[in-house]
Amino acid sequence: MNETTAEPLSFDIHRVKELLPHRYPFLYIDKMRDVVLGQSAVGIKNVTANEDIFQGHFPDKPVFPGVLIVEAMAQTASALVVETLELAGKNPLVYFMSLEATKFRKLVEPGDQLELHVDLMRKRGKVWKFRGEAIVEGKLVAEAEFTAMIVLPKEG
Repeated sequence: MNETTAEPLSFDIHRVKELLPHRYPFLYIDKMRDVVLGQSAVGIKNVTANEDIFQGHFPDKPVFPGVLIVEAMAQTASALVVETLELAGKNPLVYFMSLEATKFRKLVEPGDQLELHVDLMRKRGKVWKFRGEAIVEGKLVAEAEFTAMIVLPKEG
């Protein structure tokens, strides 16, 4: 496991899909940048008007759900963990354990680009805790602290 790199890494959608088991309609990051293994990353989610979620949330005033913003933060953190631990191709799953200090500050609408900043707070074995911030055009729209556990399929 190499947790330090001279330059931050970037992942396109193809690499993101190698790191995460999520697929449409539940893959909520399009790419990643500023990845520092074992420390931090920024996920990018382009919010588009043609996403299925807007058929019901809400058709006349589409708002990207806060719970999906937090999910996108968690997916960014998951990809960071999988890359840090060199588990790509081993089908790891990352499960939420807790969600704390969550706040939603501004609406996210079609046309917005979410920057999902995640920073490692601490790790102990398979359990990792992150602080995440979602930013649109330089403004904080949501924040959360979350803990997750990484599990390889045969560990169940």
